[in-house]
Amino acid sequence: MEHKRAEEHHYLRTQKKFPTVWCPGCGIGIVLGGIIRAVADLRLDKDKVAMVSGIGCTGRMPVYVDFYGMHTTHGRALAYATGLKLARPELTVLVVMGDGDALAIGGNHFIHAARRNLDLTAIVVNNCVYGMTGGQYSPATPTSAIATTAPYGHIEQPFDIANLAVAAGASLVARTTVYHALEMERLIGRAIQKKGFSVVEILSNCHIHYGKMNRMSTAVEMLRWFRDKTVPIASLQKEQGAGKIGRGMLVDRELPEYYEAYQKLVQVAQKGA
Repeated sequence: MEHKRAEEHHYLRTQKKFPTVWCPGCGIGIVLGGIIRAVADLRLDKDKVAMVSGIGCTGRMPVYVDFYGMHTTHGRALAYATGLKLARPELTVLVVMGDGDALAIGGNHFIHAARRNLDLTAIVVNNCVYGMTGGQYSPATPTSAIATTAPYGHIEQPFDIANLAVAAGASLVARTTVYHALEMERLIGRAIQKKGFSVVEILSNCHIHYGKMNRMSTAVEMLRWFRDKTVPIASLQKEQGAGKIGRGMLVDRELPEYYEAYQKLVQVAQKGA
């Protein structure tokens, strides 16, 4: 039987909260569309999906989807999601975060969630800036970029979010951009299906703050930058990949999943009681 995608609007709260709070052209809307299409492709029961977020522009995303939603405190989305998954392991739990939310105040939660390898899907929308609070630099802001808190150029080295997740022990790690929307949808789908902690880093445009300070004042200019400055990961090993950012699957490996190991521990403890 031919597989058919579920109706996408079935997963949206279409009767309220639209239009969205995001600025016109913001890449977060593209990410939301990619998540919805990935969930629709997998034909997931919306009553068995939860979306958890922290604070920031990306943190507004659970408002628009007809899933269980948790809008939590800044940097703590993964901590709440961990508790939710342990209490309700049958749920598909999606954790959406910005680069500041995930890697600054949430940095410790991020690396230890990867280390534990609980079955969560973390989607990090990386726009290289704190967009909601005025354009301050974040842990992902490139060196020499201009920000409201770095008017003469950022002097710190940025986190490589995807490679940090690989080093911390995530089962699946991928990177893409909002320009590559079909690739993004496919990678999110694979991450949802993966058993264990999955991370999809999505480079997104904040042309209102980051872009206008770095000679890319429109969404189109930033999307073109993603198109021109990224290449498939395989191309990084070749001359044409020099100085570019790699897109695609960084790692997809089989590792012990936390909840399953935890349940075995509970059984051992109960037998010994």
